[in-house]
Formats: sequence, C-alpha cells, structure tokens
Amino acid sequence: MKTALDNFFDLTGLKTNVKREILAGFTTFISMAYILFVNPEILGASGMDKGAVFTATALASAIGCLLMGLLAKYPIATAPSLGINAFFAYSVCIGMNIPWQTTLAGVFVASVIFLLITVFKLRELIIDAIPADLKAAISAGIGLFIAFIGLQGGGLIVANKSTLVGLGSFSGSTWVTVFGLIVVSILMVMRVPGAIFIGMVLSAIFGIATGNIQMPHAFVAPAPSMDQTFLVALSHLKDINTLQMWVVVITFLLVTFFDTAGTLIALAQQAGFLQNNKMPRVGKALMSDSTAMLFGSLFGTSPVGAYVESSAGIAVGGRSGLTAVTTGICFILGLFFSPLLTVATSQVTAPALIIVGVLMAQSMARVTWTKLEIAIPAFLIVAGMPLTYSISDGLALGFIAYPITMIAARKGKEVPALMYVLFFVFLIFFWVLNIEK
Repeated sequence: MKTALDNFFDLTGLKTNVKREILAGFTTFISMAYILFVNPEILGASGMDKGAVFTATALASAIGCLLMGLLAKYPIATAPSLGINAFFAYSVCIGMNIPWQTTLAGVFVASVIFLLITVFKLRELIIDAIPADLKAAISAGIGLFIAFIGLQGGGLIVANKSTLVGLGSFSGSTWVTVFGLIVVSILMVMRVPGAIFIGMVLSAIFGIATGNIQMPHAFVAPAPSMDQTFLVALSHLKDINTLQMWVVVITFLLVTFFDTAGTLIALAQQAGFLQNNKMPRVGKALMSDSTAMLFGSLFGTSPVGAYVESSAGIAVGGRSGLTAVTTGICFILGLFFSPLLTVATSQVTAPALIIVGVLMAQSMARVTWTKLEIAIPAFLIVAGMPLTYSISDGLALGFIAYPITMIAARKGKEVPALMYVLFFVFLIFFWVLNIEK
C-alpha cells in the first residue's frame, strides 16, 4: 500500500512519506474544521436549514479536497470561503431582500462561468502573468491576514471604538490561545516534527482541563439531511432575470476568482512549488476548485475555494496530494463525528494560524523593496489584505497600483499585457462592490 501511494503521489521525489502526509492532512482539517460550524451559522441567517448546510459544507469540501489531491496532486484543501458566505447571507439575502434559493441559483451560474474560464485556461494565464515580486507579496499578505484571523479568533486582538482594534483581555478562553501559542512556538523553534498539530492537541486538552472548552456531548451523530437545499439552485435559475441579480452573480465570480488565485499562489510559494514563476499543474488545481464550487452550489452552500488554512498542513510537511486526500476523508468522517469537532474551537486553532502567518511572512524577503515601483504595489497587497479583511481587496489595491507605478518609472513595457487587463478588471470590481453598498 505504501509503495502504491509513493508511486502515485511521488512521495520519495517530494522528500516526504505517508505518515507525514496523513499528519499534514489531519492538521489542515483540524485548522479548518471550524467552517463546518461557522458556515451553517452564517448561511442560516438567510433562512437556510443549518443541518442541510452542515452536510453540504462537508461534502463540497470533501469533493474539492479529493479532486485537488487526486487530480492536481497538491496539498491544498478546499471549503466554502469565509467572507463570500457573509456576502451571500447578509448583503444579498438580508440587505437586498433576495431569497436564499435565488441567491443559491446565482452561485450556480457563477460556478458554471468559473468552470468555463478555467477550461479555456484564462485563470491559468492570469496566474502565470503575475510578476514574481507580487506573488511573494501575495504570500506574505495572506500570511498576515490569517495571522490576524488567528489573533482575533483567539481573543488576543479585539474591536476598539477609538482605534478600530486593540489588545484583548487575558482571561477565560484567551488563555487557551496563549498556552497554545507558547507551546507551538517552543516546538517549532526546537524543530519538533508535527509541532503545530501537537500544539493544537495540547491546547484542546488544556482548554478542557481549565473548563474553557466543553467536553463533547457525544462521539457519533448521524449526518443531517440535505433535502431542504439539494438541487434548489437549479429550480430557481429562472429567478435570475434582473440587473441586480446579475450584479450579484458577477460579484460572486470576481471575489471567488481572485480569492482563490491569491490563495493558490501563496500556498504554492510556501510549499516551494513555483518554478520559473509558474505553478506546475495549475490548470488541474483550478479545475478542482471550480468543480467543487459547482457541486457546492448544487448541494446548497456558498462558493467553495482553496483554503489558506492548508498552510498549516504544508508547515507540518505536507507536499503531495495525499495531504489533501486525507483532509477530504476527514471531512467525510466529520459528517458522523461532528460532536467531536466542537473541541476544535477558534482558541485551539488560533496558535496554528498565527505561527503559519509567521512562516508565510518570510516571503517578504523576496520582494524588491529598494525599487518603489515594486515596493508600493507590493506593500498595498501585504497591508491591504489584513486591514481590509479581504484577500481580493488587497489584491485589487496592489494590482491597480502596479501598472501606474511601473509607467511612472518608465517601465510600462515590462508590465505583462494581462496585468493591464487586470487593472481595469479590478476597477470594475470596486465599482461593482460600491453598487452593492
């Protein structure tokens, strides 16, 4: 069995092994398992059945992970994207008073378009056209973004009326984060294999021992039915007949497109997959997440995309598709062991996200900071992602600035043609977002 897995995933060539890949896949799953509970909570605000969304989330995530692992052979996991699910529920369904059934149909249409532009390799061309300096900035920006998510989820950073954000209170469940951060930091510095995963396990035990995390009420539970959401998108396609709904479709398409592109680039950079500024098998990776998004819309969930939490598994040593396959299997098992997942609270996963942010921020060293025409757009990407709480917004700021600064430096001819196209695409992107506001 090990030989077969080695041959299929080229584990020896990637200098990894079955044990490490499975550990990495499980680590990735633990880091992103929160989506199984967060997504139903957010989409439930639109009136969707939370149980159905839970099952749809698990199945759509599993399909995407399995495709990414078996087809593209990358250690990258997929799941319904945070942010876009909030847009689905609060901006579209509640803000625009559009029924969730119609909104789900909009996700389906966006996913079909997404799949078509993937088949015609438009996404692949765009990713290859992004300069190496900006790819490094994207990786660093996402690192700061997920570290910010970890700091916020762990209670170390909280909202502040005077300064927007401030230091949290060191009390209650915040100590679980502090404990985990100290443990993971020490283990990482000591180069202990599986340090992040070990740290999360010890954090969960610490949380239970201190009463900050509840023991699961059961070990096994049946998977909730998807009857309320399954194929609803198809039966409401006829409702996409207004300019307002087409703006919604375009927004789903643009945000998912650039969120996923930025995430893939960052993860490939972290894992060392980029060769001559290109990501091998990127077409298969893009096809995997596009297909997962299509299935997700049919099952009954918001757009699916590559997940930044995959960086936790990569940091543990995951380098092959076996990592993603393991994560996919965990999502399927999660359907039946959902009570056990409640111990993976945001305080438990926060240290992993913070440390991974440190690792990804190292790519800033590859940015040519001495050249302002590069430094300005790169900085806007790095700072924009965490400060706008959006990968796509950070990308937009940098990609709009890049052609401007390069032309100012009299290097306009060095800018790839597609980067000029993206300049206008992101201007339209901001215009569409302002329409929604």
